[in-house]
Amino acid sequence: MINKNKTREKQLRRAERIRYKLKKNTDRPRLVLNKTNRYITVQIIDDSKGNTLAAASTSEKDFPIKSFSRKNKNSAQELGKIIAERAKSKGIARVKLDRSGSIFHGNIASFAESAREGGLEF
Repeated sequence: MINKNKTREKQLRRAERIRYKLKKNTDRPRLVLNKTNRYITVQIIDDSKGNTLAAASTSEKDFPIKSFSRKNKNSAQELGKIIAERAKSKGIARVKLDRSGSIFHGNIASFAESAREGGLEF
C-alpha cells in the first residue's frame, strides 16, 4: 500500500522546488496550473507585483464541457484555449509554466499543447 502522506509530501517538495526556480527570474508572468480531484484551474500571475492577470477554471458556469468530472483531457484542451484567449486580450504572449509538482503528462501535456496552439509561448 502506498503511503499517501509521503506521496503528497514529495509532490509538495517538487512544487516548492519548481516555484523557487520560476520566481527567481521575473521577466515573464507565471502560468500556474492546479489540479483537484474534480477540476483544473489556471492563473497567470505577475510575481513582481503579486497580481493575478488572468484566470480560468473548469468549474466556471459557462465552461463548454458539461460533465461530472471536468478533469479529463478534453476539458484540459478547452481550458488551454480559454486561457490563451484571455491572455491575448490582456496583451500577454510569453509565460512560464508552473505545473505545481505534477508530472508533465496526460492532462497537463494536453493543456500545454492547446495553450501553445492558442498563442501562448512557454
